[in-house]
Amino acid sequence: MQNIESPHRRIMSGSRPTGRQHIGHLFGALSNWVMLARDNDAFFEIADYHALTTGYEKTDALQSNIVEMVLDWLAVGIDPARSAVYLQSQIPEIAEMHLLLSMIVPVAWLQRVPTFKDQIAALGPEIATYGFLGYPLMQLVDIAIVRANAVPVGKDQLSHIELAREIVRRFNHLYGATLVEPQALLSEFPDVPGTDGRKMSKSYGNAIDLADDDATTTKKIRAMLTDPLKVRRNDPGRPEICPVFSLHNVVNAERVSAIEAACRSGELGCLDCKLELAARLNATIAPVRERRANIDPASIPALLANGAERARAIAVPTLADVKSAMKIG
Repeated sequence: MQNIESPHRRIMSGSRPTGRQHIGHLFGALSNWVMLARDNDAFFEIADYHALTTGYEKTDALQSNIVEMVLDWLAVGIDPARSAVYLQSQIPEIAEMHLLLSMIVPVAWLQRVPTFKDQIAALGPEIATYGFLGYPLMQLVDIAIVRANAVPVGKDQLSHIELAREIVRRFNHLYGATLVEPQALLSEFPDVPGTDGRKMSKSYGNAIDLADDDATTTKKIRAMLTDPLKVRRNDPGRPEICPVFSLHNVVNAERVSAIEAACRSGELGCLDCKLELAARLNATIAPVRERRANIDPASIPALLANGAERARAIAVPTLADVKSAMKIG
């Protein structure tokens, strides 16, 4: 694994187009992307093929979700003049290289990825398709097609990067040194709980969106769960189990010690704690919301086309190298 402070390199990351992004995305990944893009050659992919692996029956909102997500990416500071921002399906070389590499990847390698069984258990056996089984391979292709050598991930994604490295090593062993073996850029992402205390997720309906206005954000925070034993203002609280306090850790770090002490003593009531959090969060996100309001959604197709052109400038010769190594075409 590489440290994120290492010298200039080419990084690649991406996300399924899930629509509007929430503060978990901002503090968990997007802010890290913005930082890494300052000093590295960066490629950021909207993974619409991957969206089909679990959402193949519900594609009506796919295009609008792409636009909404890109608006948020731009608003948080992803600069398409500096970094390539592109749509996965506009890089046809990805699909062809995925097919070619699928010939050498043992099924058992894909089945042992932890999320394979976990997502089937969570979402149902109907998602266990040929495409879903192969999505970790497509993740490797997303990385390898632009010859990225570094991928920012959290600890929960390390198994995916290790599989990607195994596939690259297998290909290079069979056909000669052709593909770049990616390294994980291990980043410590803060724990961002949703309004119900679980991990923030659109599927749980517990998210605070970046595009929410001040009033909506405040309303959501006022409704957040807190310590169930702190019924009255003067009751001592247990901040270690309170999702409101966890969010203070993310956006209000300089006040955390004082808030913790006041909560434990009973001096600080839950409503006042929530209102301070809402004010701080709204102030933190205000520049993002302002930038978002000033971006013309009609500009996004041209932006993505330009990003695809930049990505394909690398993808086309990479695929040619793969085919040449395999003696195909």
